[in-house]
Amino acid sequence: RGAGVILMYGAHLLRNGSALILDRMMERRWLTHVATNGAGTIHDWEYAWLGRSTESVEQNVATGTFGAWDETGRNLHLALLAGALRGEGYGVALGRYINEDGAEFPAPGDLERAVRDEPRHPLTPARADLLQAMERHNIGAGRVEVAHRWKHASILASAFRHGVPATVHPGIGYDIISNHPMFNGAVIGRAAGLDFRLFGDSVETLDGGVVLSVGSAIMAPQVFEKSLSCVNNLRLAAGRPVVKDLTIYVVDLQDSGNWDWTQGEPPKTNPAYYLRFCKSFSRMGGTMHYVQCDNLAFIQRLWKALG
Repeated sequence: RGAGVILMYGAHLLRNGSALILDRMMERRWLTHVATNGAGTIHDWEYAWLGRSTESVEQNVATGTFGAWDETGRNLHLALLAGALRGEGYGVALGRYINEDGAEFPAPGDLERAVRDEPRHPLTPARADLLQAMERHNIGAGRVEVAHRWKHASILASAFRHGVPATVHPGIGYDIISNHPMFNGAVIGRAAGLDFRLFGDSVETLDGGVVLSVGSAIMAPQVFEKSLSCVNNLRLAAGRPVVKDLTIYVVDLQDSGNWDWTQGEPPKTNPAYYLRFCKSFSRMGGTMHYVQCDNLAFIQRLWKALG
């Protein structure tokens, strides 16, 4: 019926091995949008480049080395810096970078002239950020080749390949790349801002549609409620009805607080009231179902049911 199906997921859905199933679901257009957080992109790129992604947080924090390697922070920033020159958001820029095994960068002199000659151009901030990064972090002009031998393990690469919108909704200081010498909040924020607008375009398609929130207790409910409110605001201003007939499935290992969320939210005297990821989605005007399940098992069973 043409309605959207949005998957919002946390990093463990990728780490648990769902990429190939999600690739097939996107290929069949069973998913019309995928959205993740910053951690999801870190594991996504590391699997595509290295074939693995793990460390001991406890041991490495104690030695000041948690997330302190160069490659992840450097390449995520290279992807976003290159994508910004095309007006791309976080998800598309990184998906392209993985698919195309790197990116092309202009000469610093060309960037400097563009900034000087077109100070009011929409891309001027992105050009200035790239120029500064090239000068400070030894980024040469021309082609930067980065082989991604396991790109089949990347959800963002699959989304880019199939033309499915992919968005990233990070937080400043949430992710290991915040400790990297190349870290630039403007670069991250610009890409994430573009993605929030792109996410709104997909929320616009949700009349009679479905939202799957799988393993994302914070990003998914918080981003979705703001985006839905924005879409409804614009619809009402245009004399249109708000998004309706929406079905939401929230999937996580946490129990539901022994509450039937299809009946609305519990009273404040019930501990289940404080399950934010359930409460937020239950307020979104649709029907919300909570599924206590391993996230990979849920995707596997969904694949079998749809197939």
